[in-house]
Amino acid sequence: MQGLHLTADLSHCQCDPHWLTDADQLLAACVQAVHTAGLQAVNQLMHSFPASSEGPGGVTATVLLAESHLCVHTWPEKAAVTLDVYVCNFGGDHSAKAHALMDALVVHFVPGHADRQVLQRGRTQALSNS
Repeated sequence: MQGLHLTADLSHCQCDPHWLTDADQLLAACVQAVHTAGLQAVNQLMHSFPASSEGPGGVTATVLLAESHLCVHTWPEKAAVTLDVYVCNFGGDHSAKAHALMDALVVHFVPGHADRQVLQRGRTQALSNS
């Protein structure tokens, strides 16, 4: 299956700290960003982690897409976030929408540094058996 897998590791995030700890608000923002990018959310899940001696607990928010998925993981004690956007291109090329979603999320967290990766998944054409 052909697709596009985008990741970003964000550090020194300068967003309001509640975006790193409030699972309900983070998930709602993710669903809105998915909609704004033109992708279709089909389900969602979030989990809040307990506080530790290092600080408040982080959040994992996942939005399942008709096109594949979005995952956000936060580390408030490190002002860090990882983002994962994957779209399969079955029935159409969703690459531009994936990039729009990733761009919106990166801007949302106001990182001091963003390490972004792009991976094309799947084969572009069938290989022969010879």
